Amino acid sequence: MYKVAGLTTAPGALGLIPGTVFAASDEKSDTSLKMDELSLYTTPQQKFRYVEPEVGQLEQNVALLRKTLQPYTTWCQQTGLDVTEKAQGIYREFKPKVETSIQFGKDSYEYLRDPPAGFYPRVGVIGFAGILGLFLARGSRIKKLIYPTGLMALATSMYYPQQAASVAKVTGDKVYDWSLQGYVTVENLWKGKPITKQVKEKTDKAEQKPQESSTESKD
Repeated sequence: MYKVAGLTTAPGALGLIPGTVFAASDEKSDTSLKMDELSLYTTPQQKFRYVEPEVGQLEQNVALLRKTLQPYTTWCQQTGLDVTEKAQGIYREFKPKVETSIQFGKDSYEYLRDPPAGFYPRVGVIGFAGILGLFLARGSRIKKLIYPTGLMALATSMYYPQQAASVAKVTGDKVYDWSLQGYVTVENLWKGKPITKQVKEKTDKAEQKPQESSTESKD
């Protein structure tokens, strides 16, 4: 606001007294207050302090029960881990065999779906040889086992000589190993020597014989 001083004339002695006259300004002052300046909307600062809750009887019982059952739960977890590891080991052990069997079934199916020429007549001859062996082996269980197997093997070797030779070689090696183990077992029972030592000695001797024969043939 601006002050404007001036002298006013008035009758008597009042005209000689100076006075102050205030003139209104064109600008208006902003007298409004903000909302946060009002005491009604101000929030006093609060201070919180964490207080530990008191442990009740239920919590104590639960803690005691958990402490009592902890050894059993640990044992169950360890047993579960052991069982899982054993199951995984068995699965890893049998997985190749199962995959081999599945692959063999698939190969057999593909082979039978499109067999080579003369396959079914050969199968018929081999089957007839087995039936003939059963007919000839009447009255003896040993003959029923030997005759059909021998005649079927003979008929198979006529049509598949290479495969029959390889199978005969593997079978001969297996039979030789089994007979050697049986001989060592009987000898151990007779002399009282450890079985493992006897088997090792006989196996080493059996392995040395083919090597010596091969060196002699080279000479």
